[in-house]
Amino acid sequence: MIGLVIFLLVLWAALAILGFAIKGLFWLAIIGLILFVITALIGFIRRNA
Repeated sequence: MIGLVIFLLVLWAALAILGFAIKGLFWLAIIGLILFVITALIGFIRRNA
């Protein structure tokens, strides 16, 4: 489970960086950041449960 969460965090971070690097894909950066935060929260909650 922790491996999947780390993989998703890296994937979302890469999408966010790509979105910020390419001005036309700013929406991708926003989606990547939102998914990064949601995945981090889910991973943190499940780790403590």
